[in-house]
Amino acid sequence: MFTQTLKKRVLGSNLVDLLTGPHGVDRYTELVAPTWTLGEGRAKVVDVRRTTPRSVTLTLAPNDTFTAAHSVKAGQYVNLTVEIDGRRHTRCYSPANSEGSTHLELTIGHHEGGLVSNYLYERARRGMVVGLDGVGGDFVLPARGPSGRGPRRILFVSGGSGITPVMAMLRTLLAERHAGEIAFVHYARSAAEACYREELAALHGRPGVRVLHGYTRSDAGDLVGRFGAEHLAAAMPAPDAVFVCGPTALVEAVQKHCDNVHTESFVPPVFEPPANPSGGRVTFADSGIDVADDGRPLLEQAESAGLKPENGCRMGICHTCTRRKTAGAVRNLITGAVSTGPDEDVQICVSVPVGDVDLSL
Repeated sequence: MFTQTLKKRVLGSNLVDLLTGPHGVDRYTELVAPTWTLGEGRAKVVDVRRTTPRSVTLTLAPNDTFTAAHSVKAGQYVNLTVEIDGRRHTRCYSPANSEGSTHLELTIGHHEGGLVSNYLYERARRGMVVGLDGVGGDFVLPARGPSGRGPRRILFVSGGSGITPVMAMLRTLLAERHAGEIAFVHYARSAAEACYREELAALHGRPGVRVLHGYTRSDAGDLVGRFGAEHLAAAMPAPDAVFVCGPTALVEAVQKHCDNVHTESFVPPVFEPPANPSGGRVTFADSGIDVADDGRPLLEQAESAGLKPENGCRMGICHTCTRRKTAGAVRNLITGAVSTGPDEDVQICVSVPVGDVDLSL
């Protein structure tokens, strides 16, 4: 059997590249083993669990191509690609496993209209192969100081499927034998829909660990109502650092009552179209389509014109929607930066035209 080093040397040789062109070696090796690829990150689904009525938990074994190129920090996301009806669709999901794990654990909440989440909830199975492309996100534990220690009193707050990145942080701290205090507050519709409820219940009561649940459609939880001063006092007054992931309303409530808050929201931002669009024309050159700019992001204007560009997060995170702007200017709605040069790559989900724009799409 090939060693990993020998396999990479053989597959990466000029001779193999010549013999397998123009499709590349991956198109041939995947016929033997779908995850045995030199250029594409992939993973095999090795376990599937449906522990709540609204979520599915996948355990993934990434291939060497992905693990050699990426190290996933607790709280970051990965770009996962699946093929549905002949089209590739990419979404970004935050693993819930601790740092350094050989496998990735994704708990994906499904919701009405969620193409990829519903597909995985209904059809994910052991042996299924998915694509993995890239790691990103700044929602991570703070770097340890010169003494090797970070904040001692840490509060985690999550809502719904926003539990996954903070779960990864919690597991990482416990694996590192965090010497301080940890409080974890999770909000779900009901106890039946609370992900990781049994694991968290087992952790509650360990020295330095406190776990509380709030159920928005039931009074059966540890906390009643929404996050506020009372919930903060019950969980951990005056924490050194707070990490919150969930709906925008939850993030804003935590920011209102806490200091030193690190945030992540899984809800795409809503961009209001301007009252006076630029008045320019948007040309989708590859498709021969030309439309009047209506002020919305280029992705939405392309979809309204009947195009179906590949996209993922729709919030400027995963870069799946990146396309080449061959002429004109666009403004990034997240950063406010204006791109004016020709032949620039732009994220069309968060870019709006500034005058006439030509796009390779």
